[in-house]
Amino acid sequence: MPDLTIKQYDVTGQLGRHLVLDPRSLAYRRRYSGEPINPVEWSPKVPVLDQQDLLAQGIRTSELFQGVPDVDALGSCTANAATALVSVLHDAATLAEVGLDVTAPAAAERWAIGLYSDATHRDQWHEQAWPDQDCGSSGLGVAKALRHRGLIDQYGHATTAEELCSLLQTGPVLIGMPWFNAWFEPVGSAALLDDIPNWEESGLAGGHEVCGIALEDVVYDSTGGLDYARTILRPQNSWKRSWGDNGCFRLSLALYQRLRKQFDVIQPRLDHQR
Repeated sequence: MPDLTIKQYDVTGQLGRHLVLDPRSLAYRRRYSGEPINPVEWSPKVPVLDQQDLLAQGIRTSELFQGVPDVDALGSCTANAATALVSVLHDAATLAEVGLDVTAPAAAERWAIGLYSDATHRDQWHEQAWPDQDCGSSGLGVAKALRHRGLIDQYGHATTAEELCSLLQTGPVLIGMPWFNAWFEPVGSAALLDDIPNWEESGLAGGHEVCGIALEDVVYDSTGGLDYARTILRPQNSWKRSWGDNGCFRLSLALYQRLRKQFDVIQPRLDHQR
């Protein structure tokens, strides 16, 4: 096994991402070469998913996996984010062929739970897996799961703010990030995480994975570089549509830059249609 960089977080029904970096991934880093960066938005075909309140959605894990009790939430954020992302890459008919029904939120959540199980088994650094251990997973693990299923051709990485914005020009991205206690309730539907008072002092709650679907505002400074504080990202979360702004939230590139060493950004790609 390669010399991985691993940071594990506590896993809860809301949070389940671990930071796992493979040095071999740097060969697939998509370097920024100065191409134009513009506002862009991608629209997942699946509804906003909810990794919590599974029983209220009619989702029984005992029916999905033999010998597993019902649970009301899973730390499946990596797979939920990946489900949203892959629904952008394929048409609805192709997704239906692989069992992902984009018309029914509960059915899509069931599919995401299956992908979560796959991702935990591909995280070979971890001795646990779902079912039946809600052990969390990584962006790297879920990208491997998508590739194993033939839903993507490859995945590339971004390690700078410019690379992140450049990737978003061609498709959505998986964003793994630290999650602070103050961020559970955004202040106003359009507020930035940056704007939440005392967020850093509120303490780290865990690790989270979201699907980056939009670069809303792109602002350049007087030197021609990106103005990090005024360039705004919008990720889609998996805590139901009523959370945040229709299930989404915003952060600036300045916040990303401030916490960059705790982020990982992966773009699963489909360069050849099925």
